[in-house]
Amino acid sequence: MISSDRDQLFALAKKLATSFEPNSSDFAHVFDSLINDKSVDLIVAEKDQELIGYVLILHHPAFYANGIVSWVEELFVLENYRGKGIGRSLMSEVERISKERGSKLVALATRRADKFYKSIGYDESATYFKKTF
Repeated sequence: MISSDRDQLFALAKKLATSFEPNSSDFAHVFDSLINDKSVDLIVAEKDQELIGYVLILHHPAFYANGIVSWVEELFVLENYRGKGIGRSLMSEVERISKERGSKLVALATRRADKFYKSIGYDESATYFKKTF
């Protein structure tokens, strides 16, 4: 990924965020950390060399799953491109990569996109709790 891609990704991440206000210096640090982490996949969707969506996946072992779990940390598609199969394509790629990594399941938390995930075969499973520091 080149610098302009990182800048475009930052703009998308800002649109996704509701609990935090992303800033460019922290984003750059986190981006560099994630892009170099072998347990992370970042997939982007482009149109005419512009980023229009992305998905960030973390893969980690878990006792309850008897192996690797793939966690969709962030999925975002620009509003103009929603309903055109881009999110579905990104999630299809998540599933393909996760299977290649030997994951037992793909999981995520959402409040705003439950209908989308149900439409692509995901089941509601648990309530999400958090404590912000």
